[in-house]
Amino acid sequence: MKILLMGNPNVGKSVLFSRLSGVRVLSSNYPGTTVGYTRGFTKVNNEPAEVIDVPGTYTLEPTCEAEEIALKMLKTGDVVISVIDATNLERNLYLTLQLLEKDIPVIVALNLWDDTRHRGINIDLDKLQSILGVPVIPTSALTGYGIKNLVKSIPKASAPHAPARSLDERWALIGNITGQVQQITHRHHRWYERLEDASVKPRFGYIIAALVLSASFFIIRFIGEGLIGYLFDPLFNNLWTPVLMKLSNFMGGGGFLHDVIVGKLISGQIHFVESFGLLSSGLYVPFAMVLPYIVSFYLILGLLEDIGYLPRLAVLLDTTMHRLGLHGYAIIPTLLGLGCNVPAVLATRVLESKRERFIAATLVCIAIPCVSAQAMIFGLVGKYGVQYVAIVYATLFIVWLVLGTILNRTMKGLSPELLIEIPPYRLPPWRTVFQKLEMRIRGFLVEAVPIILAAVLVINVLFVMGVFDYIANFAAPVITGILGLPKESVTAIIIGFLRKDAALGMLALSPMTAKQMVIGSIVLTMFFPCIATFVVLLKELGLKDFLKSAGIMISSAIIVGGILNILL
Repeated sequence: MKILLMGNPNVGKSVLFSRLSGVRVLSSNYPGTTVGYTRGFTKVNNEPAEVIDVPGTYTLEPTCEAEEIALKMLKTGDVVISVIDATNLERNLYLTLQLLEKDIPVIVALNLWDDTRHRGINIDLDKLQSILGVPVIPTSALTGYGIKNLVKSIPKASAPHAPARSLDERWALIGNITGQVQQITHRHHRWYERLEDASVKPRFGYIIAALVLSASFFIIRFIGEGLIGYLFDPLFNNLWTPVLMKLSNFMGGGGFLHDVIVGKLISGQIHFVESFGLLSSGLYVPFAMVLPYIVSFYLILGLLEDIGYLPRLAVLLDTTMHRLGLHGYAIIPTLLGLGCNVPAVLATRVLESKRERFIAATLVCIAIPCVSAQAMIFGLVGKYGVQYVAIVYATLFIVWLVLGTILNRTMKGLSPELLIEIPPYRLPPWRTVFQKLEMRIRGFLVEAVPIILAAVLVINVLFVMGVFDYIANFAAPVITGILGLPKESVTAIIIGFLRKDAALGMLALSPMTAKQMVIGSIVLTMFFPCIATFVVLLKELGLKDFLKSAGIMISSAIIVGGILNILL
């Protein structure tokens, strides 16, 4: 049996999907498109059944690619669960009526049922079920209320063979249905409802956004630095270092194999950032430098998602993002980029047009430093003074605005309007938050750790072969002339292709002035994505657009670095 979950965007469909199928699901794109969907499995009458989370749609008369895919997928299902926002019955019933006109069994999940009481909405379930002619089950996907009854009712789903209606006839019927089954009682707005309204209005919205984002990044740094200082650094320094030193002594303290596995000894000691061994830097970079910030960033991002703030931020920033050729929801991959560029590039799939995806992915790779690179910027540039850190971030922000505006004006195509549902503020269950965090951390470890280990191996081999010396000599006129950096920084910039945080760490090994460290940090951020982002970017954009994006990155990094060299 194949069960399709269909409904308008932001009715809790994906959360309901997670309740039905668990958190270990398969994600893929519909063949020939970038529209993504997820599928998992549940049991109906003790028999396995496939559950598919169909892309959100408002109508079966497609107006965009996602709705076209939803209509195609409808033809492949055995049962449809029409997920309705119980607090917005009138708007949600349109899609349900269209589904009832199709020859397929339907069951209605009246989701967000817990919110109806808070909003003074009373719905007569028996009468609604009688009018629609299919089972109607009240659910709350966040709490799990009604999920068991929903699964039990799936075999009872029926195809009522409703007559085909025109648009006007459907809306007239919807008005009649809501008039019979729904009763709304007056009550005063609560404080969080007033906060909901203020969050999307420019007068107070920007102040709230500044406070929320500032608090978020303060908490992210607090948690990340706490994990590094009190957990990971002690583990590596007190437990792992003695093991590596014994292994180093056993391997003779040097040689090609020693340097590849353990890393180069610096003053007779292991330095986890600079040694570049598989068991030193190869493990320290992903686990002690990156993972703590990944944990803290995704924890806060998950809370902002589930509370309901991110859709409001998207609406608030829609006008600004349009000037960059994007709509407000592009803020999601932008924020993800501040954690890790890999999921940020993947998240550009939420944007409808190929043009938008290209602009968003390129801007993320050029102007959004990942959290590990940010940690190194604060640590290395910050020691010269907070004003130099401010220069780095101000420059990247200006590049983000200027380059986005240029791409918007030079690339053909339109940016569609932002059509998004704004859910009410809710306190999410911690179980859901931590499940999502676990999935994201696992995904990072599976994608990033093997790449980092392979990168460390490649770096060591290239060092031994003297490739970096050759490249340094070839690129010296650009590095020392245009950018004003020491010749030794070429190695760090090349390594930035593999791991930007490690490259920034290598910059500190060269004799650098504050000016050179600022320029080096900005050039490294803009020059090229790390190898993991490189692979994902190639996959998402295709070879032709990827080469365009790469050309923009290299040229803009040289231009901005040269301008800073003159100005500073």
